[in-house]
Amino acid sequence: MAGNSRPVLQSPLRLIALGLLLLLAAAGVLAVVERQSLVVELEQESIVLHRLVSQRADQHDAHLTALSALATAAQGERQDLFLDVAETISRFYPRIDEVQLVPLDPQARIVGTAPIDEALAVAIRSAAKASTGSIALLPYPGKPHHYVMVKRSPNSDAARYGLMVGIDAEKLLDEAGPFWSRSGVALTLSMPDGVPFVNRGASTGTLRFSRVLGSASQPLLLEAGVGIGLADLFPPLTTGLTLLGVALAYVAALSALRERARTRRAVEQARLSALDSRLAHASRVNALGEMASGLAHELTQPLTAILAQAQAGRRMLGQDNTAALAPVLDDTVTQARRASAILERFRNWSRPQKAARLAFDLRDALKNVETLLGPQAASQGVTLAFDTPPSPVHVTADPVEMEQIVFNLVRNAIDATAGQGNSAEVTVTLRQAGAEMVLDISDNGPGVPAEIRARLFTPFTTTRTDGTGLGLALSQRLAERAGGEIALVDSDAGATFRVVLPCKQELAEAGE
Repeated sequence: MAGNSRPVLQSPLRLIALGLLLLLAAAGVLAVVERQSLVVELEQESIVLHRLVSQRADQHDAHLTALSALATAAQGERQDLFLDVAETISRFYPRIDEVQLVPLDPQARIVGTAPIDEALAVAIRSAAKASTGSIALLPYPGKPHHYVMVKRSPNSDAARYGLMVGIDAEKLLDEAGPFWSRSGVALTLSMPDGVPFVNRGASTGTLRFSRVLGSASQPLLLEAGVGIGLADLFPPLTTGLTLLGVALAYVAALSALRERARTRRAVEQARLSALDSRLAHASRVNALGEMASGLAHELTQPLTAILAQAQAGRRMLGQDNTAALAPVLDDTVTQARRASAILERFRNWSRPQKAARLAFDLRDALKNVETLLGPQAASQGVTLAFDTPPSPVHVTADPVEMEQIVFNLVRNAIDATAGQGNSAEVTVTLRQAGAEMVLDISDNGPGVPAEIRARLFTPFTTTRTDGTGLGLALSQRLAERAGGEIALVDSDAGATFRVVLPCKQELAEAGE
């Protein structure tokens, strides 16, 4: 029943290990939460930035359209008006740092906000001539972080110009927010062919975001990443407060559990003490009844003989007219009758009274006995095992008397096997056979000597030097009162006592 292992609440090492595991679990949860927080933050910041850059890119299309319309309307005249508008756009939109109107005729004059390299002019003419109406997107040769947009003007096969707008991609990402300046955050803007021209921070990150801008003319790839380190997963202040809170909660829970365990132990001890007292009282009262019955049986015969002799002597004396002896004999008869009446009253008083019986689960009685005798069995090196059915086994009897039967038989089995070392075993098996309940108490002790088997259930029969010889006799009377019986089952080794009781039915009152 009871092992040598201590409960968890009584083992400091287990409590410390459990506390460490709890702190590790809390740290793991904190890491997961912090990582998820970074994922959400990266996603939200990247979406905001993507929307902002896409809106700015769409503005470039509008500027190109306006400049193209202006160049077409001027018909090669009023180039100063074109330049004024281009400079105004560059002033209000610093990322647009260059505007060029390149005639497709190489001999015509190029109008722009800055001097232009001849190679770039050739590239602009080629892009405009090859255009089918879409805006061409080219890297700006010699200028890092820049790209150019080329649109033919007018946008038809009769185009005369190649209109170019130069974009500073770094300024396109300005005002992205403080998140993008944090350590470990990477931001990349690439051409549609994957060649990056803006690369902030580390090139790779543990967490990634990648999406093409929502601009048909500038399908640039925006990528973002965040590298996660221990400081990100375990912020010092948050981690300290979290672990402190978990530790305090663990200590509080441990204190509550210990208090609850103490309360349960106190309640259980009180229940066991009451049960032990109840069984002891029942045992004493029933033992007293058996003793009174035995004494009455032994003393009734001599008292009856004294009474008969005294009556005979009185008659003889009466015949001889011995008047002096008559009062003495009368007193002898009176005292003998009085002694007989006293013994009869004592026998009736000490006889166990019939207790009220009720239907109950016999497994509960076995559990109580196991709780009471388990420590005794363990202290004597006896293995005590109970084999009960999973479903209730109801009998109609006095629960205390049934507990006393099982208590007496199991205690006798423990005493019989004590001192055998690790091989000592006592097995209690409960099973239901039809309308009867069968309870076997078996041990692997020396067994019952053959010379006392015939009178095993007779009062004052015992094999123990300190035994009263009343336990089995009392158990038999209690079993018969419940409508059952107790018998010693023949076995090759040890001893097996079998108790058979009717199951779940109203029992007729058993006679004495």
